[in-house]
Amino acid sequence: MSEHFCHAKACEVVVPPKRLMCKRHWFMVPADLRTEVWREYRPGQEADKEPTAAYLEAARRAIAAVQAKEKRQSQSKTTAHNHIERTEQK
Repeated sequence: MSEHFCHAKACEVVVPPKRLMCKRHWFMVPADLRTEVWREYRPGQEADKEPTAAYLEAARRAIAAVQAKEKRQSQSKTTAHNHIERTEQK
């Protein structure tokens, strides 16, 4: 059986097949969306490879939420770094 990785973009953390993401990324997903992912999860779908369309949609939205949050965090860090550089140049 092959390893199953967190579905967050570029994450290489191995997680159990029934998990969508590693703990760090999972808790970046809004709580209501985490609830929806689990509500739509069908036990055994990771084994038979037949998740429902509703689960796939909830998972897609959770992955997108993490990607958007990481993008905002990256932009915030870049903005702060640029501000520090400008301050130091004065």
